[in-house]
Amino acid sequence: MADPKFFKKAGTFTLQQLSDITGSELVNGDGGTLIHDVASLDQAGQDHISFFENVKYRKDFSHTKAGACFVSAKMAHHAPDNLPLLVSAAPYKAYARAAQAFYPQERPAAGISELAHIDPSATIGDDAVIEPGAVIKSGVKLGRGCWIEACSVIGENVELGENCRIGSHATISHAYIGNNVRLYPGVRIGQDGFGFAIDPSGHVKVPQLGRVIIQDHCEIGANTTIDRGAGPDTLIGQGTWIDNLVQIGHNVKIGRGCIIVSQVGISGSTELGDFVAMGGQSGCAGHLRIGAGARIAAQSGIMRDVPPGEEYMGTPAIPIKQFMRQVAKLGQLVKSKK
Repeated sequence: MADPKFFKKAGTFTLQQLSDITGSELVNGDGGTLIHDVASLDQAGQDHISFFENVKYRKDFSHTKAGACFVSAKMAHHAPDNLPLLVSAAPYKAYARAAQAFYPQERPAAGISELAHIDPSATIGDDAVIEPGAVIKSGVKLGRGCWIEACSVIGENVELGENCRIGSHATISHAYIGNNVRLYPGVRIGQDGFGFAIDPSGHVKVPQLGRVIIQDHCEIGANTTIDRGAGPDTLIGQGTWIDNLVQIGHNVKIGRGCIIVSQVGISGSTELGDFVAMGGQSGCAGHLRIGAGARIAAQSGIMRDVPPGEEYMGTPAIPIKQFMRQVAKLGQLVKSKK
């Protein structure tokens, strides 16, 4: 449950209000019942609402003391007797909507700190928040409602759309960023790509002359790095969410709605189609094509193109069913040797 020292709760809601907010159907409950907070299945009490989606937590669901729970229709029969249910096709998403209602994102009052460093040529949109130590260089354009946290650096001529939030100690250069984009603390956008001509007498740096383009509604996790292009731009598509500690090389193009988990590495000039998902610590060699909707398992190494919609696993990565057959066969061989 949320610590009130760090998280401010907006209030209480009735079950009917939560049903309306989340688009869930109230079953076996009184719409006027007040719910005071959200909590996990094992910690919830009578004034809390929780959710059940992962079958691993079926026992917790069967014994929960929660006052109500989000659940899918096919899992509802595991509920304790008389537990009010908010039935949804996507219980976790419904819970997320409810949690947002209880704990809406707080935002400081608009204002520019006297301790920020802003070049006179920069354009700052209305309702901006610029915290102490932030550096806004010449030619920068910030859209309405941008929030630049402490000690971040926005490089020359960078442009941000409306309602962007840039975390503390982030740096941005050579970039155009859309609306409603969030960069978490320590993100590095637009630095030189890893481009050089190999030579026995000393490697020769290739100037990196492209940009980084980040489209609307993207989130980029703490300490992730995105290199600018060598000539073509590096592109992050609309609605893509990137976890912490990800490295994206120069000229990479990432489609819409992709999910890229922590410690992924994507080498230069590789392209991901729309809605690709890459598990933690997976990586792609350069100049590859990962088709739309493909899923890459954690710790996989992609060394060739992946067709759309396929699931790949292993290093070198192969279709996941083939990988599982190989693992099973290896297990049989080991067992037969014994």
